Amino acid sequence: MVATSARRARLHPAWIAAGVAFVALLCAAGFRAAPGVLMVPLQEEFGWSRGLVSLAVGVNLVLFGLTAPFAAALMERFGVRAVSSVALGLIAAGSGLSIEVTASWQLVLLWGVLIGLGTGSMALVFASVVATRWFVRRRGLVMGVLTAASATGQLVFLPVLAWMVERSGWREASLVVSLAAVAVIPLVLLCLRDSPAALGVTPYGAPDGPPVDNPGPPARRGTPGPARIALTTLAAAARTRIFWALAGAFAICGASTNGLIGTHFIPSAHDHGMPETTAAGLLAVVGVFDIVGTVASGWLTDKVNPRLLLIAYYSLRGVGLLLLPGLLSDSLHPSIIAFVVVYGLDWVATVPPTAALCREVFGEAGSVVFGWVFAAHQIGAAVVSVGAGVVRDVTGQYTMAWVGAACLCLVAAFASSRVGRAAEPISP
Repeated sequence: MVATSARRARLHPAWIAAGVAFVALLCAAGFRAAPGVLMVPLQEEFGWSRGLVSLAVGVNLVLFGLTAPFAAALMERFGVRAVSSVALGLIAAGSGLSIEVTASWQLVLLWGVLIGLGTGSMALVFASVVATRWFVRRRGLVMGVLTAASATGQLVFLPVLAWMVERSGWREASLVVSLAAVAVIPLVLLCLRDSPAALGVTPYGAPDGPPVDNPGPPARRGTPGPARIALTTLAAAARTRIFWALAGAFAICGASTNGLIGTHFIPSAHDHGMPETTAAGLLAVVGVFDIVGTVASGWLTDKVNPRLLLIAYYSLRGVGLLLLPGLLSDSLHPSIIAFVVVYGLDWVATVPPTAALCREVFGEAGSVVFGWVFAAHQIGAAVVSVGAGVVRDVTGQYTMAWVGAACLCLVAAFASSRVGRAAEPISP
């Protein structure tokens, strides 16, 4: 009896896996905070337009998204630990080498291609795989916590990067991101296992019994390769209207967060006379409240119809964007603080219900399907990131970008209402 009680009291390895994943996602999020802080310094040093710098961010966001489903398949074949370690190495290399750029194509290559591949192999797909493999109970909550890691990274890095740009220059700030990614690689290699079966346990909340490989390497001879798994899953999912509703809504989610606010809020505030450090501090507040909002959304996803949650989230976001052009000024005031608090609560609260719907509708293929839905998220972010930069170059302000994104959020709310009930799961 005593031995049984001791076993129950011992921390389940799933929580260790979730903790390591949280730290890895936090450090990988360093680059997500960088473009908004570095855009103006790059423009001032090299004379590049907002649209040109936004192009590098756009390429990054596209590859970030398109890499995700293949990364999910690679994790199925080679393991979470191997893929995430390589991804962190790519982020470190791209950010570290960027201090030597002298031409815009080099920025596109490093920020866009190299870091895009690295970040695309981490982030939300990584969180989804860890949550799905290691948890049966509390899965929605864990997904919310891991999703919030990106916001926490923004919270940690934004003020630091803005302060370093002001004091030492943008190159030193870029090196900080590189060193953070390098520092977490040993933690991943030493402490993160590919599945519960690797430790001889069952996922958290699963019935007691022999551990089941869920799944993990090594791959069995004759199994399809990662690229084939990703593409065949897309082909099967794309035949359903539910997939397109989820992908379309999540594309708008990316457009209204990473693509617009994440990339252009600081430059837009700078246009209104607000210091970059102050604007970075406001985005950090977004990060603080995103942690609360995303964790709460994960908890709600376990209890409330995720479709209703998505309708509420997108509608609230659209209202906020409509109000934003009248809120920006050269100083802090209560209305802009209220905006960042509310927008922070809603920032990626969409992720847990979207991931839950992918699992509900597509069964075991849900993680790979979510990778493709996330690809749509990043494509939407990329299009609006570049588009908003062009709007700023042509009109001299961002107002049309804010209003256009607000209208898109209402479209996303409608699309979420059209997501039907579970169909027959597809095979990956």
